[in-house]
Amino acid sequence: MLSGSRLAIDRALEGFLARAHDELTTIDSELTPISSALGEFLAGGKRLRPLFVVAGYIGAGGSPDDGAIYSAAASVELLQACALIHDDMMDGSDTRRGAPSMHRRFERSHRERHGIGNSENFGTATALLIGDLALVWSTQALNLAGLSAARLQAVNPIFDIMRVELMAGQYLDMHGSSRDAMSIDDALKIATYKSGKYTIERPLHFGAALSGAGDEFLPIYTEYGIPLGIAFQMRDDLLGVFGDSSVTGKPAGDDLIEGKRTALIAYAQQNLATNELNEFAKLFGQKNLTLDGIDTLRALIQRSGAVDFIEKLIEEKTILALEAINDPKISHSGRELLSELAIKATQRSA
Repeated sequence: MLSGSRLAIDRALEGFLARAHDELTTIDSELTPISSALGEFLAGGKRLRPLFVVAGYIGAGGSPDDGAIYSAAASVELLQACALIHDDMMDGSDTRRGAPSMHRRFERSHRERHGIGNSENFGTATALLIGDLALVWSTQALNLAGLSAARLQAVNPIFDIMRVELMAGQYLDMHGSSRDAMSIDDALKIATYKSGKYTIERPLHFGAALSGAGDEFLPIYTEYGIPLGIAFQMRDDLLGVFGDSSVTGKPAGDDLIEGKRTALIAYAQQNLATNELNEFAKLFGQKNLTLDGIDTLRALIQRSGAVDFIEKLIEEKTILALEAINDPKISHSGRELLSELAIKATQRSA
């Protein structure tokens, strides 16, 4: 069911992008690279958020044969594109999924065509606009999904709060990186808003609203979505430090170079000896960090016990999530899909 749902989402997204491309490029042919870049960017990705929309819908009794659901779910993937493009800008990331990040792509394009002005500024400004375009298209995709007025009215408030929480989580994440240190509780709060709600809980609520089941499934999906979303983010944090760049598509130790204040880092800082902490502070967040420096930071994090702590937290949160979907209100096929997605979200290498 998971692979079939993903294929249906991909087809719905491709169909929307083809129509949106035609509409955009009728304004001016100079907009073709913008539309093409966003289309190529959206060709990758795990589709986790729209898959959780579908799972929430099916779990609440919705029929998987309703094609409008996959078109509606595609709107959440467009929102994710906005978040990633802007996130790469804020972090100064050079790559995404093994290719140049959006701002670097247009910076290079400007430089290669010998454009007037600063190439870096042009790349950043263009990526900002493309991220905004993805945000606008996400709303357009939902409105054009073929939903009834009643279903649109039911899902729009959830889509609204999901976007607010996404922006809130992004700011808290950025603000956290500007602090000297962060508590584990603060890091987990950021994980809740950056991933727990936006990645899993709200997409499930989105799907439940589309099913017409009312509010009875919302607390069940919250009990599943929040702990699983935290576990998802904890896995992401481990991959940001220890992930294989050939698999993640990001530079080795990217989070160490960016100085991201995650629960992993918070635990390490709280449990390193004073001399180790001083060594850690000298290297963490240095933009010119060498591979030797990355290895030193990784070793210090391992020595602090932070990796074991995070792995245990992932396991505990995943168990909590799986227990929540034992509720008999959830359909059998929905429970199977949610169980499969829980493994996909937490046991991954990218």
